[in-house]
Amino acid sequence: MPQGQSKNDLKVGLFGIGLDAYWPQFKGLREKLVRYTELVAKRLARPGVQVVNLGLIDTPEKASEAGHQFRREDVDLIFLYVTTYALSSTVLPVVRRAKVPVIILNLSPTPAIDYESFNRLGDRTKMTGEWLAYCQACPVPEIANVFRRARIPFFQITGTIEDDPLASREIEDWTDAARVAHVMEHNRMGVMGHYYGGMLDIYSDLTLQCATFGGHIEIIEVEELADLRAKVTGAESAKRVGEIRAVMDVQPDCPEEELVRAAKTSVALDRLVESHRLGSLAYYYQGTGNADNEDAISSTILGTSLLTARGIPVAGEYEVKNVQAMKIMDSFGAGGSFTEYYAVDYNDDVVLMGHDGPGHIAIAQGKTKVRPLKVYHGKVGRGLSVEMSVKRGPVTLLSVVETGDGRIKLLVAEGESVPGPILEIGNTDSRYRFSIGARNFITQWNSHGPAHHCAVGVGNISGKLEKLAALLGIECARVC
Repeated sequence: MPQGQSKNDLKVGLFGIGLDAYWPQFKGLREKLVRYTELVAKRLARPGVQVVNLGLIDTPEKASEAGHQFRREDVDLIFLYVTTYALSSTVLPVVRRAKVPVIILNLSPTPAIDYESFNRLGDRTKMTGEWLAYCQACPVPEIANVFRRARIPFFQITGTIEDDPLASREIEDWTDAARVAHVMEHNRMGVMGHYYGGMLDIYSDLTLQCATFGGHIEIIEVEELADLRAKVTGAESAKRVGEIRAVMDVQPDCPEEELVRAAKTSVALDRLVESHRLGSLAYYYQGTGNADNEDAISSTILGTSLLTARGIPVAGEYEVKNVQAMKIMDSFGAGGSFTEYYAVDYNDDVVLMGHDGPGHIAIAQGKTKVRPLKVYHGKVGRGLSVEMSVKRGPVTLLSVVETGDGRIKLLVAEGESVPGPILEIGNTDSRYRFSIGARNFITQWNSHGPAHHCAVGVGNISGKLEKLAALLGIECARVC
């Protein structure tokens, strides 16, 4: 494996198409189109992405071999660069064999032909050769027709190779979406404990989750966490207390013994994640009647918040669907904090949303506060919790929804995290404003039948989420 290359990199396939009959007729055309394909390859290259460039495919025979090569290379996504007119018979064998999503790149070398220079060429053969170098749009309907009839999903980017911000953003968004699909395909989710009894909306079909997103779900016993916790040394706990104090704002009324208890569980959680190579975790447990289990499970909030902040999202209440949403948001670099409706402020037209821990402290407005709680509402135990608001500015909400007809869809909304008073109860809590207003947002969001939890991340990324859904072949509904 080349230096700097990771087995977890996204692999993107690229091939250009042309017509072999043109090469003897128009001197230099093939070489020019090869250069354009190499420019596109440079546009696709970025950290964490391997580009498998098969160059110019101009015959059905080369197309067949290209399909086999993409299969051997195990590419996740194909970019089909239309360099000039080409027969659809040079396209279909590649895509049918590769069996991965395909993006048609209809990209001209420049925004327009230089008509004066073109018409001064005088030689109509040279003129035709030059025109064919700008003939990207010509075969796209033919390719689309064949893909439709072959039931092959395809997506398009139209524009120019360089100096085209719209096309650049589309390429970046599709690549990001494919990278997140790749992450989900290889993610190992842990599920520990059991559902919160009676929350019928959060009960999930684990097989459906794997069939839709890929990945592996590891069933974990709470006793394993309790056993790991019992082996944590005093020195390890003290070190973790120092780390907690460094990244969080521990309030003066937090008992030191509770900090040590939470730190001990945090170290054990790290070892649990490492042992099972987890990329996400959903959990809930009461531990009633078992002191070790109850002690472990009632002191998880600081540790799970630290894990969430470093890209291993943790959802409470055994909310499998929501930890999938959190992992998706975090993989896009947006964060992804566990949240639900708290209340509505009709005077300010905002929705208050948050949850008891864990919180995604990496997307907090300022330092996350650590507060002691005498009780966890609706849950066994007491201890420390986190209080934070999501950074001010644009946000995106995501819910992974299991529908009544046994499918999964994404539900998305864009809004804004705004300043104002929150409930200082030791939980995550933010104020969100939506372009359609609080009333309409709640009504429209609920109409899609999501579970009562969702993930919130920073930035407006609904376009990327829509592309992810398209690559996965699932619906994406956006309410605002």
